[in-house]
Amino acid sequence: MFEQFAYAIQQKYPDLKIEGDHYPPTTTNQIIVNVISVSKIILILLIVAGQNPFTMLGMETPSAYTWALTNKIYACMMLFFVSNAIEGHLISTGAFEVSFNDVPIWSKLETGRIPAPQEMFQIIDNHMRFYPAS
Repeated sequence: MFEQFAYAIQQKYPDLKIEGDHYPPTTTNQIIVNVISVSKIILILLIVAGQNPFTMLGMETPSAYTWALTNKIYACMMLFFVSNAIEGHLISTGAFEVSFNDVPIWSKLETGRIPAPQEMFQIIDNHMRFYPAS
């Protein structure tokens, strides 16, 4: 999304300097992603090796795990792609922060939404009128 807005702003305001960076996820989300990532690898290794951790723990084997053991390739691919999608969702903050002369003028983290291009242009125009670029 940043690239699209940067391009649109650069087209309308060619003299403005545009910078972007990734906004880090919360510590909680990062920990959850790490746990999912390690669990995914362990589960895939167990499925490929044909091991059943539930019998080792004296528990009844869930039918989903029994299915995974009989359909190893499909189960591992499904586990890999689904867990990657969840990890990506947790890691992506979707942050969209805009500053003009080091003064914040828009924050997706605060508003919970991305501005419409016309809305962003109007905000920039107003700031350019009152605070010319330095």
